[in-house]
Amino acid sequence: MNRFDFTPYRRTTVGFDRLFDLLERQARANAGDNYPPFNIERRGEDAYRITLAVAGFKPEDIDITAQQNLLVVKGAKPDAEDRQFLHVGIANRGFERRFELADFVRVEAADLADGLLTIDLVREVPEAMKPKKVLIGEQKPLKVIEGDTSAAA
Repeated sequence: MNRFDFTPYRRTTVGFDRLFDLLERQARANAGDNYPPFNIERRGEDAYRITLAVAGFKPEDIDITAQQNLLVVKGAKPDAEDRQFLHVGIANRGFERRFELADFVRVEAADLADGLLTIDLVREVPEAMKPKKVLIGEQKPLKVIEGDTSAAA
């Protein structure tokens, strides 16, 4: 088993515990399970696309759930009891694939065409969180406004 040891990094960093826990959890969860295959594509500075190969699944067989910092894609096929297979070479098993999302990443759209499920993601950082340019010497001094203090009592 290939396991990366984050201990040296944990000793020299502060506040990255969540990141290291996430990486270790992902390594354990994804060990050996490569179904369904998928791609993650960067389509712009703040745009991403996840493409999963889900041949044989219909839109009603797939459930996509987006929570804060987590995207879960599940697929379940109803059992075909009236069919008798002599050979099964096409994977029709159910699946669950989890993707950890960064802060402010949301699902914009999902589409299923030609056996490929595409999920478009976009990162929208709120204005309050974006960096702001601070100009030196442009601040106006604070003024004290004197008024009738008897009205407040």
